[in-house]
Amino acid sequence: MLRDDINNALKDAMKARDERRVSTLRLVNSTLKNADIDARGQGKGPLADDEVLSVLQKMIKQRQESITLYEQGGRNELAQQERDEITIISAYLPRQLSDDEARAAIAQAITETGAASMKDMGKVIAALKARYTGRMDFGKASPLVKQMLQG
Repeated sequence: MLRDDINNALKDAMKARDERRVSTLRLVNSTLKNADIDARGQGKGPLADDEVLSVLQKMIKQRQESITLYEQGGRNELAQQERDEITIISAYLPRQLSDDEARAAIAQAITETGAASMKDMGKVIAALKARYTGRMDFGKASPLVKQMLQG
């Protein structure tokens, strides 16, 4: 289970006195715990691995936004800290599809769903999410789907 991997990595980082890794993994655990509490409030159980992946992707996206802001503000040391955290968190995500692989997956989903126009975009995205959650950045995939459906 993904949580076990993260907890074991945290223990190893503590033994190795790797402070950046320890602080990042503690932050990951804290974020996951908060997400579990939110889920419990909605009558759900603890997060499943696919939901954990979603939380990790959200954390990475937040750090990418922070890097942009830090660089604009001339705070390169803070931007580097965020990059280091992204590297640590990314280790727990499955390999992301390359641009070519993503285009091929989108083309396949369009064919499988029989999508012919922009009205079918939701069906295509749903098919992609069912198959590639955690492996595809849907923020980048959505414009590609739109482009391929238009023509």
